[in-house]
Amino acid sequence: MELKKILAGIEGLKARGNLDININKITNNSKEIEKGDMFIAIKGFEVDGHKYISDAIEKGAKVVLVQEDMLKEVMQQIPQEIVLVTAKDTRMATSICACNFYDNPSRKIWLIGITGTKGKTTTTFMIKSILEKQGIKTGLIGTIATYIGEKKLEDSDRTTPDSIKLQSTFAKMVEEGCKACVMEVSSQSLKLHRVDGCDFNIGVFTNFSEDHISPKEHPNMEDYFESKLQLFKMCKYGYINVDDINTIRVPDLAPNCMIKTYGIDNESDMLAKDITITNSYVDFRVKVNGKNDRMKVDIPGRFSVYNSLAAISVTERLGTSTENIKEALETVKVPGRSELVENKLGLTIMIDYAHSPESLENILQAVKSYTRGRVISVFGCGGDRDSAKRPIMGEISGKIASYTIITSDNPRTEDPEKIVEQIEEGIKKTKSQYECIVDRTEAIKRAIKMANKNDIIVLAGKGHETYQEINHEKHHYDEREIIKQIIEDMENA
Repeated sequence: MELKKILAGIEGLKARGNLDININKITNNSKEIEKGDMFIAIKGFEVDGHKYISDAIEKGAKVVLVQEDMLKEVMQQIPQEIVLVTAKDTRMATSICACNFYDNPSRKIWLIGITGTKGKTTTTFMIKSILEKQGIKTGLIGTIATYIGEKKLEDSDRTTPDSIKLQSTFAKMVEEGCKACVMEVSSQSLKLHRVDGCDFNIGVFTNFSEDHISPKEHPNMEDYFESKLQLFKMCKYGYINVDDINTIRVPDLAPNCMIKTYGIDNESDMLAKDITITNSYVDFRVKVNGKNDRMKVDIPGRFSVYNSLAAISVTERLGTSTENIKEALETVKVPGRSELVENKLGLTIMIDYAHSPESLENILQAVKSYTRGRVISVFGCGGDRDSAKRPIMGEISGKIASYTIITSDNPRTEDPEKIVEQIEEGIKKTKSQYECIVDRTEAIKRAIKMANKNDIIVLAGKGHETYQEINHEKHHYDEREIIKQIIEDMENA
């Protein structure tokens, strides 16, 4: 593609050299550069792409895009024959370049963005399931994986991919006949301009609570909220949870988006009534396509009602039938979200991604309401993330669970024992029964050995993840496999 077409629409560009040349591909990774490519240098939190300009040129880059405030520093690395382009913000520029390079694929599909602290993953799976029941081939991008229809492209390493990969994925979806794409839109992706240039039709704000507050994420709650708000400045239509005190601020702050509401406790456009919650499903009454009907979802918990209402709101707008909505919701499965693991001992063992104070409280309260025996909570907190939530989560588990085992969960570059100690500070306030077992496998083994068939074990934090991240390395760790192995070892002992 012609360079000047790739750069179209980026404000404040300056260039040295010929913009009429053709470019083979664009990338911000110097390792991926081949002859005739364009390299975009981005200042990251840990890696500064400007340090790899010489490597990119050596590998054959004929165009280099740099950040304006880095120009003096890198000028000597860039020979005269290389086309040099500067932009005020290369993250923003990357997104626009990617949209142009892949011919703006998001304009060719219905693009639905889901943001919020919790519920994003489940809501995306519900929407995809409903649209496909209606016969609409749908792509999905999110925390677990990327799908084109029934085909899984790859597991995800982040909730929302970087802008080049994102636009490339949209282009594949269009090429393979998708009419819609539903995606999780993280606050980081909005803050770091990964979704700039995306043509969102519909946005959803599920809820808002404390999470992702750290030096590498958001400095405070207002920055976190403001980042999520940006989605509704990019959408034609929006749906918000009216029962959440923060999401109801959105209509006033994004006046150009046509926003409707859904909820349980407050009057809304999509209101759930007569709710029943059991240990294996929820059902409720709601008006869809002008008529009252009952919906059933095989994911227990009050939060499942909210996620369902969001999915119904979106798919009703896109013209799906009530029957298809009902059938899809009743059969939808989401990996690592209230996932019950079958086992030879007949124990109730649930894997859930809950890793924030509110999500841990929600899942423990949900299971406590229907469990005849004890709630045995096994959880830890991730390293290099918001440390303030650790004692809060300890206190929550202590107040709700019958027994808590504090353990390790993605310690990253931190000492796992110190993380466990910080969680323990909170649980000590509750006088609840607990113990600390830093080794997660040993913690799970302890929970299994102490449980009986009336109890429920909640393994919180990892959900769909199949790794433990330690010192920048991801080690394979699938709790389903761990459970199976522990029980086999117990039987053979």
